[in-house]
Amino acid sequence: KKLLLLMILITISMETNIAISAGNTDEILSKEENGTGSYSHITPDDSVRHMVNHPAFKGFGRYLLPRDNATSDYDRPLNQVGSLMPYHEHVDPNIVVGTINHMIDEINNGKKIFYDFYAEHQNREDPSKASTGLFFFRGQPGAPFAIVCPGGGFSYVGSLHEGFPPAMVLSQKGYNTFVLRYRTGGGLRATEDLAAAISYVFKNADRLGVSVADYSLWGGSAGARMVGNIALHGTAGFGGDDLPKPRIVVIAYTGHTIFSEHFPPTFIMVSEDDGIVHVPTMDKRVENMRNAGIEVEYRKYKNAGHGFGLGTGTDAEGWIEHAIQFWEKHLSK
Repeated sequence: KKLLLLMILITISMETNIAISAGNTDEILSKEENGTGSYSHITPDDSVRHMVNHPAFKGFGRYLLPRDNATSDYDRPLNQVGSLMPYHEHVDPNIVVGTINHMIDEINNGKKIFYDFYAEHQNREDPSKASTGLFFFRGQPGAPFAIVCPGGGFSYVGSLHEGFPPAMVLSQKGYNTFVLRYRTGGGLRATEDLAAAISYVFKNADRLGVSVADYSLWGGSAGARMVGNIALHGTAGFGGDDLPKPRIVVIAYTGHTIFSEHFPPTFIMVSEDDGIVHVPTMDKRVENMRNAGIEVEYRKYKNAGHGFGLGTGTDAEGWIEHAIQFWEKHLSK
């Protein structure tokens, strides 16, 4: 009898431990599914590899980088991150790392920050589309959205400097902001990615918690060309849904000259010491746009160079506040 009782107690104990273990596993799985955790921050002394392989960014860490398959850059410290974006100037590693840590915090708080805007069958049909996505910097629920298109000469996507930092400022102002990771290799397919991304946000606005009224598009250099294409031809002109044009567009340092009298109100900026863009070309474009009846706010700086991002440490610093005010001026009342 004693032996039988002992066996019963052992069986009960084992079943209890199994149940407890199963319960713990369910809790862990639930946390992983919800994206919550306590992922650590990165520092400027960490390597690019550490950022890309950070567990918070599992499945999409490589899309943080300007180029696909950039494994040769993995051993560089993040305090040399500017070397990954040769067309961009005034890259501040501390600002880059700060925005990455903000994204880690969002993931720690259970927020999803990366969205595929192409369906799986589209990626299978065209594998190049698999290198795209939207990084989401949340503002106030139901607030208008912006999409930021970083530049890079269509050879890379400078999100680390020209995408994430402006998006973080916009989100802190309450606006829902997406940074587009698009395909490189040419302006047409990059603009097709932008049209597809806008269509995705419109289709999923309720789930994302954004308003589709009064949306804006922001672009620098190559990204500004993409924004200009949508402002001129609309999303349907590049394979997207037939949607309203943006309320305003922000176009930074590009020699792109296209426009029509139906162009949205436009915020334009450049620096006089830009070594890539011919500044008189932008001057003439602004003049022509104004003569066509388009509202343009034009800001020209002196020492910010090309691809200056937030312009920190230059006379362009603070431009984003002016651009936000320009957008707010045109919001529906």
